[in-house]
Amino acid sequence: MPRKATRPGDPTALLALLWASDQPSGRGATSVPAITDAALAIADESGLDAVTMRSVADRLGVGAMTLYGYVPGRAELVELMVDRLAAQTYAGQRAPADVGDWREAARHIARRTYEHALAHPWSVDVTPARPVLGPGVLVKYDQELAALDGIGLSDVAMDRLLSSITNLAAGAARWQIGIQRTRAASGLTDEQWWERMGPALAEAMGDLRVPVADRVGSAAANAGDPTGSLTFALEALLDGVAQQLPR
Repeated sequence: MPRKATRPGDPTALLALLWASDQPSGRGATSVPAITDAALAIADESGLDAVTMRSVADRLGVGAMTLYGYVPGRAELVELMVDRLAAQTYAGQRAPADVGDWREAARHIARRTYEHALAHPWSVDVTPARPVLGPGVLVKYDQELAALDGIGLSDVAMDRLLSSITNLAAGAARWQIGIQRTRAASGLTDEQWWERMGPALAEAMGDLRVPVADRVGSAAANAGDPTGSLTFALEALLDGVAQQLPR
């Protein structure tokens, strides 16, 4: 799925903006942090599509053209939002390295990734791409790696383990957010939806028999949830990693 904002045309210019975002870079009383905060508030309230240079300017009480003295365009603004959001992942929370052994740290990373995405549903609409590393992303990455450093993995393996953990959690969050959006759009509970779909599906299937799918699907109907799948996949991953560590 493509990003809902086009990629910035000049990554080096964006890099300079990310790392100097606390400095005034245009005329007027606003600032890059204030613009970013306003955009984050709009996204949290109304979704990523609602974030435009006009909507942010209206929230700040300035003209839309004023923002271009600070941020080149919407694509760069979305990148600033992503970096700021990354910086907030462990705000008010323990750092991963402070929660116990490496396995508990991994669970903490997964939980925070999942919960942070649910708190900011628009974030799942920003598809990962080639990173332009800002301070928020880099500090988060360092905090998470610190919890895995020294357990016996190579640097490459640490990076891959961390990526696997966050990808599992982000995928589960995307699934859960999709469920919530579907429920809201349909106005139906899952039970009501299946009451409608069940008979129609049975009729459509006709004589087709799928005994394993039928058995497993029935058993998983109440347990096949995003958090359950995340827990199962994460523990299987950690068990596999544990087998590779020096004893």
